[in-house]
This record gives sequence, C-alpha cells and structure tokens, in this order.
Amino acid sequence: MIPPGDFIPLAEDTGLIVPIGQWVLEAACAQLQAWQQDDATREYCLSINVSARQFHQPDFVDKVHSAIKAHRIPAGKLKIELTESVVLDDMATTVTRMEEIKALGVRFALDDFGTGYSSLSYLKQLPFDQLKIDQAFVRDMTRDDRSEAIVRAILAMSRSLELEVVAEGVETQNQHELLLTRGCEMFQGYLFGKPVPIEDWR
Repeated sequence: MIPPGDFIPLAEDTGLIVPIGQWVLEAACAQLQAWQQDDATREYCLSINVSARQFHQPDFVDKVHSAIKAHRIPAGKLKIELTESVVLDDMATTVTRMEEIKALGVRFALDDFGTGYSSLSYLKQLPFDQLKIDQAFVRDMTRDDRSEAIVRAILAMSRSLELEVVAEGVETQNQHELLLTRGCEMFQGYLFGKPVPIEDWR
C-alpha cells in the first residue's frame, strides 16, 4: 500500500493524474451500479476526489455524463470532492463547469476546508453541497481552544448556508464526542474504519 501523499504529487507532475482520475470515476460509477442491485446498499452515495488538472480538462463534463449514463446510476449518488486549488486559477470557468455538472444531478464537496486561503467567497460563488473540515483542526480541537473555536465557527456558518459538514480525520472517541456536542453529524476517519480493498469492505 502506498500513501496518497507519495503517489499523488508524482501523478500530478507526470500528468498521470488525468487517466488515474478517469479510472476512479469509472470505478466509482461501477460500484454505485453494483450497490443499486442490493436493497441493503441502494441508498449509498460515493465520493471521489478530482484533481484541478482533471477538473479543467475540456472534456471533463462530458466524461462525467458518459460514466453516469454508461453505468445507469442515479447521478445524485455520486459526489465530487474538490480542493481550493481547483478554483484558484479561474473562478468564472470553475463556476460554469460546476453548474454544468450539478445540472446532471451530481453533488459537490469542498475538501480540506480551513487550509490554504479558504476564501469565504468560494462558498458564496460556488455551488457546493458539503464542506469537509480539515483534519488538522479536528486533530487539535480537544487540546487547542483556537482549533475548537474554528470548528464551531465552520459548523455555525455551514448551518446558515444550509451546507452539510463532514469532520475529517476523526481518530479518537474524544474527538467524536466533542464534535457531536458541537452539532456535527457526519464524520470520516480511522475511528470508524481504515482504507481497505472494496472486496473486504463488506
């Protein structure tokens, strides 16, 4: 197993991130199609990370549309996670492309919120459905009042904007319980499970 921090920068540098990203899109749609066949998993959604380089390919919207059609899945079951690097270069193009994909029914999450510039203008201009609180704040919130205050502020702002919130990197019961008391309802992290091959996931 190779950590993402090792292979993703190399894939970005070589351009391999685009074919890898296309494989991820197809694999995700195929998995959603398989889940549709089982009452126990029919309501499941699946999120995929999309790099800035892949997102800005001229045919990206068409490829998303084609994958959804080819696998005959409800588009709303697919969620695309973007980081702020996607929008740094060209906000207008990003808005247009996101709106085209949203029109298909696909949903969007803003990944690693709170890192980098994290401009609030992103939330005003871009049609996100969900924010993911960066794990650095989640990790530190039980021992650092400032991190905890930032998490509370993100949760309050998200409620006002009617955005779902996911806390990333939840690894301890203390973190989970503190987040629950602050009104967070969705979580991701090793406390709940570690990455495994899909064959072992069930």
